[in-house]
This record gives sequence, structure tokens and C-alpha cells, in this order.
Amino acid sequence: MTSNGPELYRHARRRIPGGTQLLSKRPEMFLPEHWPSYYQRAKGVEVWDVSGKRYLDMAHCGVGACVLGFADPDVDAAVVEAVRAGSMATLNCPEEVELADLLCELHPWAEMVRFARCGGEAMAVAVRIARARTRRDKIAFCGYHGWHDWYLAANLSEGDSLRAHLLPGLEPAGVPRVLSGTALPFHYNEIGELESIVARHGAELAAVVMEPVRSCDPQPGFLEGVREIAHQTGAVLIFDEVTSGWRMNTGGIHALYGVSPDIAVFAKGISNGYPMAAIIGAADVMQAAQTTFISSTYWTERLGPAAALATIRKHSTCQVPSHLVRIGTAVQQGWAAAARRAGLSVCISGIAPLGHLSFNYPNGLAMRTLFTQLMLQRGFLATGAFYATFAHQPEHVEAYLDAVSECFHTIAEAHAAGTVESSLEGPVAHAGFQRLN
Repeated sequence: MTSNGPELYRHARRRIPGGTQLLSKRPEMFLPEHWPSYYQRAKGVEVWDVSGKRYLDMAHCGVGACVLGFADPDVDAAVVEAVRAGSMATLNCPEEVELADLLCELHPWAEMVRFARCGGEAMAVAVRIARARTRRDKIAFCGYHGWHDWYLAANLSEGDSLRAHLLPGLEPAGVPRVLSGTALPFHYNEIGELESIVARHGAELAAVVMEPVRSCDPQPGFLEGVREIAHQTGAVLIFDEVTSGWRMNTGGIHALYGVSPDIAVFAKGISNGYPMAAIIGAADVMQAAQTTFISSTYWTERLGPAAALATIRKHSTCQVPSHLVRIGTAVQQGWAAAARRAGLSVCISGIAPLGHLSFNYPNGLAMRTLFTQLMLQRGFLATGAFYATFAHQPEHVEAYLDAVSECFHTIAEAHAAGTVESSLEGPVAHAGFQRLN
């Protein structure tokens, strides 16, 4: 096995369709032909690639899964204990009941819980429960919610309907065409669009699915309006908290806005990198799971619940959310200050712990690619996003922002000289889903 990451990735593309298991980890999304691609080990905010080179991860940090940082000692200790006790048996692990109780204590509106092991499948479970509960088929949604048929069906009817929902270019090949017209998109903060969907399809609407917050705050009354519309229509309101949960508070971010859904879905940060997902909800809705078939062997293993329990307890006792907000705010403010000094126009969005950066130029994607290239040369994994973790400390942010300032000036000079593209050592990064040859 080679110790050269890009070379290993070239081999992987011959063995693995698409090169990786997750679109968001494709090297083409960051620095084609030069991204390190594979890691040997990771600890805190440090990552060593397969050649042994060390980087500070000031990018996605496990695509948002490691909210405490890589290989958190307390979570790992709980998992090791669970491994030694046996991760699977003919009987059920008691940790799943303990975790269900804890999630309902954190969310008093919720009374019952089902578990899965990743966000996409948990969202599919939530939608199945909503359809079973209402005996209806159609789903109104906004935002990104995974790869399953119920969601990609939106692109069966109107070309690239999902373009405005984070990932352009998603093809519905393999999704049964009979599902056309069952997934109906609306834009965040556009309550009128949801009202139009209800006016046409209200009697057929099983659920309204959305992230309570993503790149911007909800406008006053928006979440409340969505909930009222869903309930008047008889649809189930599902909040996808796979990304937003465990960032601003211990639990779902919807609690900060005082709007409770009928179902909320968690994954990623709930278990700090170990596979775990939870679907929580009101009892009268969740009981519909018993009228359909939702079942999987590996949803009963022990490691996920053990990791989640340890993560949530540390999350609460160590006041992790306030730390994430401080670190994330410092990075976003640092981006803005560095851009002003360099004379660059940038767009900064996202809640404090989940910041996003883009360059406001026709060749902005090339500029972002150059940014990643320059930062990699300085020992940082850096992209157009920063996901804060509990392991990030002020000294990491200071070193990162010093490098950002240098790179922004270099990018500004290249832009003025018209040499951004020629400064790249490889192709421009991809912006969304593209088939790899």
C-alpha cells in the first residue's frame, strides 16, 4: 500500500465508484490531484496523512461528526469499555434505553425514540414514520437531507430542483420514476412557497421536512409559521438536526428558537465520530413505526449508544456549546478582518460553529482552490468551511488566522495580476456532484 495519498486515491478510483464513500470527502471537492486524501491517525485537531505529515484540521473536522475533537479520550474510553463488554449479543444493550431517556429529558416535548447509525438513513426512517402516521405520500422540504429515494425524487420532475438545496448536479438515476412529484422543495425563510405547496397538495402532504437553521437565522415567525401550516394540514413536522444539533446547545438547536417539531433527527455530533443516529418524537407520531417495518441488526450494537452517552454528558458538563461559539466566532471575524486587509470581497455565512467562506468573484471557486493549496503548504487542512470542535483552542485559531492573512494577500495579488488559475498546481475544485471518469 502506497504512503502517497493522491496516488492511493488514484488507485481507489479504480476500485471504488466515485473514489470515496462520502461526496464531502472527495479530494476533487478541495484540491484535485493534491489533497492528502487519507489519514494515518488523528487526535484533537491534528491529522497525520498516510505519509506521516501532520496538519491542523481547520476545515470540516470529520465533516462535523467530531464535535469534541478527534479521538476524544472520554468517549473513546466509554467505547473501549463497551467493546470489552461485547458490542453485540442476542439480547439488547441497556445503553439504548438509557440514551432514549436522556434524549427525552433534554427534549421534554419528545416521548419516544428510535435509533439508526447514520443521518441519511435516520431521515429515511423519519419520513417513513410520517408517511405511516398520515397514510399520505408527499413531502414538502427545504435543505439537504441525504441520498435516499424520498429526497432525490425531487429531481425526477423539474430537472435540478435540488440545486438550491446545497448540492447541484445530483442525478436521480436509480430512483423509481413513479416517485415523481412526491418531494416538493421550498426555500428557507420563504413561507409563501410552502403555502403554495399546501394549496396544491395539502391533502396529500405527509410531512414538512427542514433544517431549523443552516446558513442563516430564521426570520421572525418563520419556524412558527411552518409548524402551524404543517399542523393545520395534518402533516408531520420533521426537523433535520443532523448538522445543526449539538452546536449551539446540548441537544437540538430548535430549542433555542422555542419551536418544537413532531420529530427531530440527530446524527454526526451526537456521538463524536462513532456511528449513531436518533429519531425522537411525540408518542402519537412515533407509535406509527409499529404499523410499518423499520428494523436493522446493526442498529442494536452497543458502541454507538455508549459513544453517544459519553459525548452528550461531556457536552453538557464541559459547556461545549459556548466554546464552539467562541471559537467559531473568532474564525469568522478573522476571515472578515483578513479579507478587509487584503482588499478581497468574501461572503461569510453560517452559525458560529459552522462557518462558510466564499470569494465574491466570477472565478471565486478557483480562488478558494488556491486558498486550500496555499494553506496546505503551511500545514493546515483548510477549505471554504470551518467546523469548530471542543479541541480547537485560541492558539490554533491564532496560527490559522495568521496563515489566512498571508494567503488572502497572495490571492489578492494573483487576482489583480489575473494569475489565479495559473497559480494552481491542479484543476479547480468541484462545486457539487460531478461524475468522475
